[in-house]
This record gives sequence, C-alpha cells and structure tokens, in this order.
Amino acid sequence: MSSDKKVLVLGASKHSYRYSYLATMRLLENGYPVHLLGTTGGEIMERPIIKDFPLENSIHTVTMYLSRRNQREYEDRLLELGPKRIIFNPGAENFGLSERAEKSGIEVLDACTLVMLAAGTF
Repeated sequence: MSSDKKVLVLGASKHSYRYSYLATMRLLENGYPVHLLGTTGGEIMERPIIKDFPLENSIHTVTMYLSRRNQREYEDRLLELGPKRIIFNPGAENFGLSERAEKSGIEVLDACTLVMLAAGTF
C-alpha cells in the first residue's frame, strides 16, 4: 500500500527496541511518508528525527508515542498543526488532549499503530 497521507511519529526513537521505531519501519514498508519528531534526535532509515514541529500543516495522522506528561509541551502546537487524526498508542493515552482535539474536529483513536497496520485498518 502506498499513500500520500503524511504521518508524524511523535516520540520517535532511533532505538530498534522502541515501539515508535517499529511503527516507523512498518509505516515506511507500507509506503507512508513519515516525519519523525523526538527528544533525542538521530535518524531512522536515513530519515532525521527532528526536535521541533514541522512547519507544514499537511500532516494527516499523528501517531503518539509520548506519555501524557511528556506531551504537555507539544499539545498546543499539535492542535495548531491540525492533523486529520491522532492515534494515542498504549501508554500515550491523554483524555484532556483527546477532548481538545475532538473539539477541534480531529479524529482521536486510542489504538496501536502496529496492530492497525497489521490488520489493514491504518
């Protein structure tokens, strides 16, 4: 499957044992254009892990791999980015941000990106 729907992995990690890394690999394997944002930098498959939000507002999906506490500094910018949906992966659930996102017209899912990709429901 190939897609023009850009995905932002928020909480991306260059460490292969992290779920954000595995999800990035699966997204790339499925042809999704991926932007990576993380706190430690690095790269995955020659794609840089940036430390600031992308300036473009054409992100379709944000897949969240940060804990609620670590999301705080990104919440307002995330809503300004205006993605079509946010996927809160296990451990990243955030009722307050979910509620704000839904009020802004953003689809919110408490789900697992890896499972969604495996099931063809991403």
